[in-house]
Amino acid sequence: MGQPHEAEILSFDPTGGGDRQSQDLREQLRMVEAIVFASSEPVSEKALLERLPEDIELEPLMRELQQAYSGRGVNLVKLGDHWAFRTADDLGFLLQKEAVDTRKLSRAALEVLAIIAYHQPVTRAEIEEIRGVSTSKGTLDVLLETQWVRMRGRRKTPGRPVTYGTTLAFLDQFGLEELRDLPGLEELKGAGLLRSQVPANFVVPEPNDSEELAEDEDPLEPQDLEELGLLSPLDLDE
Repeated sequence: MGQPHEAEILSFDPTGGGDRQSQDLREQLRMVEAIVFASSEPVSEKALLERLPEDIELEPLMRELQQAYSGRGVNLVKLGDHWAFRTADDLGFLLQKEAVDTRKLSRAALEVLAIIAYHQPVTRAEIEEIRGVSTSKGTLDVLLETQWVRMRGRRKTPGRPVTYGTTLAFLDQFGLEELRDLPGLEELKGAGLLRSQVPANFVVPEPNDSEELAEDEDPLEPQDLEELGLLSPLDLDE
């Protein structure tokens, strides 16, 4: 990966102050850049703030660094409240030989993925109610394997069904900064994914992928993870 665009980064001085302020800001940019560059996973804003000096305003730093990389072979992208370097979209063809072939999702899996994205936190029964047909465990397993979907918790209702939501990998895969960037009603109709005439009371739900559990959700306990096959009995004994 190439070095940062030195001229652009050196010019960053939103305060209009003197050399010392410019040097401080340049050093802050270098620190942020180094942290994100060295990480194999998207870095959360919380993790960045924990490693940086106090009283740093992170948002303007990240936006400036993002602008500095906007015309380069790699771009700085925001995924929810995480940041990562990614190959520029128009250069993806250069890396096709390096790309790992992914399994093509079935229509059922795509439908379930869309429902989870727009309606999360959502249970399997709620997915089936929206689709109007039953959903096999295998379909959910495929989405969990892609790591685009995660188990969030358990609904506070009889049977305590598991709730599902999307992940950072989902945002990364589909080039979304946040879940609210998902297409709305008019965009879906324009893309031919909805009939031109929809019921008058039809609305596209406002997506919400908050990490915090909803009021009607309980966290997953170790026993739940074992039951769901996410932990072995040995893990519980540690």
